[in-house]
Amino acid sequence: MSARIEWAKASPDAYKAMLGLEQALAKSGLETSLLELIRLRASQINGCAYCVNMHANDARKAGETEARLQTLSVWEETRFFTERERAALTWVESLTRLPEKHAPQHQFDTLREHFSDAEIANLTLAIATINAWNRFGVGMAMVP
Repeated sequence: MSARIEWAKASPDAYKAMLGLEQALAKSGLETSLLELIRLRASQINGCAYCVNMHANDARKAGETEARLQTLSVWEETRFFTERERAALTWVESLTRLPEKHAPQHQFDTLREHFSDAEIANLTLAIATINAWNRFGVGMAMVP
């Protein structure tokens, strides 16, 4: 498959807006390792090969273990992830599969046990942002 258009060149303002979201996330205070898990898991769900490749590599560079990377797609079946990470990954799956999951209250309640209100807002921004990147990656047929 070949890329359809170079969207960042076709719409530099859209690309700049996406980078602005990333800059906000960089200042959010959320751990880099958690942000990369969020990005990678959403990209797996959305089938964005470009983003899966990029975020797996970024997670490795940030010190993520191979065991956790190799089992992220089945994270619920492992003991490799903390309760805080599990709460975040549940939220990732719920918001990424919003038509199916509907972000139930019990998942939000679990988030509140592990994250402050500001962290929940930033976590939600991270999920929304990677889902937007995935739409560009898949929609424009980007490949690693």
